[in-house]
Amino acid sequence: MKPEETEVWEPEPRMVTTATDKAPSDAIVLFDGTSTDQWVSGKDGSSPAEWVVADGALTVVSGKGEIRTKGEFSDYQLHVEWKSPTEIVGEGQGRGNSGIFMQGLYEVQVLDSYNNRTYSNGQAASLYKQRIPLVNATKPPGEWQTYDIIWTAPRFNADGMLISKARVTVIHNGVLVQNNVELDGPTEYIGIPKYKAHGPGPIVLQDHGNPVSFRNIWIRPL
Repeated sequence: MKPEETEVWEPEPRMVTTATDKAPSDAIVLFDGTSTDQWVSGKDGSSPAEWVVADGALTVVSGKGEIRTKGEFSDYQLHVEWKSPTEIVGEGQGRGNSGIFMQGLYEVQVLDSYNNRTYSNGQAASLYKQRIPLVNATKPPGEWQTYDIIWTAPRFNADGMLISKARVTVIHNGVLVQNNVELDGPTEYIGIPKYKAHGPGPIVLQDHGNPVSFRNIWIRPL
């Protein structure tokens, strides 16, 4: 056999430009520090997002409710930077709490887990109430943190039966904390997760009453 016989030339991967402080050239920018044009409020998405935009960040306003992207997605790479308040108020789940929901249903927990003990499947970078992170990579309050999330949506057949579960990889501040783990179903605060057939869904950011901030949010559908 000749070396050329195992060379594959097509298809040629397309070029994507990258920079450490910018989204990849093929990404959809969901928040660039200036506008909430990509976001809406309310379960039905009928109202504009009412969180505060200041100093390049998007900050939860307690009582205004969750916000969600106008776009809906299935499989993707998601980048989010977040910061818990510098002033420490509360403890456990009451400290720097928010969440990022994949397809509007599956939560990657946002929490100030720096010297703040809570149940392990509810700390920062947990798949809430389902999967414990491999390590705690949380920075101190007031410092910007990053989540890089690789999301594979669950699959259902034409009859609505589950074919394959959702899978997720999470890198927290450059550290692998969730390694292609399966989820048992959508996030539940009380009860056991159970799948129900669904299609693409939005990215949802949670209002848990704490002024958590977000910036540099982008997504690459896969």
